[in-house]
Amino acid sequence: MSSQPLVLVVEDNEVNQLLTASVLEREGFQVDLACDSTQAMERLRERTPELILMDVQLPGMDGLALTRRLKTDPATAQITIVALTAHAMTGDREQTLAAGCAGYISKPIDTRTFAGQVRAFLPRSAPDPGPARTDATLSGT
Repeated sequence: MSSQPLVLVVEDNEVNQLLTASVLEREGFQVDLACDSTQAMERLRERTPELILMDVQLPGMDGLALTRRLKTDPATAQITIVALTAHAMTGDREQTLAAGCAGYISKPIDTRTFAGQVRAFLPRSAPDPGPARTDATLSGT
């Protein structure tokens, strides 16, 4: 068993998947990838991640609907879910929180700060001296 935190990235865009996985792996994370809600559920049957990065706009069941489903299932309710979204408009933060997300990270990601943003959401992480967790990516709004 590895001490590296496992992050499930649920993202339908292959370029975003590769970039996200590359940045996180370089920073010591283990990464599982899923391209839609069906594949995410399959991955969750195989392993339980410490954190899920959830794209909001997915084909089929969208990321917020999947988040609500995961939060009502006792087997997955304890997993921290962070929305990974290009939506950074007024009201979007409230929608992600209402669905059960711990916060969100805006796309496009900043490769210099992304791993730190993700680490701040980890349940067992030390407090991050940076911005508040749920508002860490609201720059520009």
